[in-house]
Amino acid sequence: MSVTAFAVVVLALALVVLVAFMIPTLIEIRKAAADLRGFVSQTGGELKPVLIELERTLTELRTVTAGIAEKREDVQTFMEAVGDTGRNLRTINAVVGSVAQAAATSSIWLTGARAAGKFLTQRIITRRG
Repeated sequence: MSVTAFAVVVLALALVVLVAFMIPTLIEIRKAAADLRGFVSQTGGELKPVLIELERTLTELRTVTAGIAEKREDVQTFMEAVGDTGRNLRTINAVVGSVAQAAATSSIWLTGARAAGKFLTQRIITRRG
């Protein structure tokens, strides 16, 4: 047996051994590909309703956002009115405080004038009498 023939036999045996190991590997790869195809198709089927619901939610969110944008000006006007009311209440409070102080001051003056009037009246009466 020549070296070439021996090399061909070794090569043939190596090829047979390689094919013997490759067949189960190829079968497993084929099964994995089939499982992957099933998984992708199942996931796609389950994702479709979720994506539809997400699209509906986004549409509703856009509608709500548009409604909020429309009402923002009303809220801003309301807040300005509340601020004006606060300023008016502060002004009214200051005026009421000034009036109360004036009333208290005039009350003191009125009491003093009464006391002076009584004193003068008694003095005039005691001089005549």
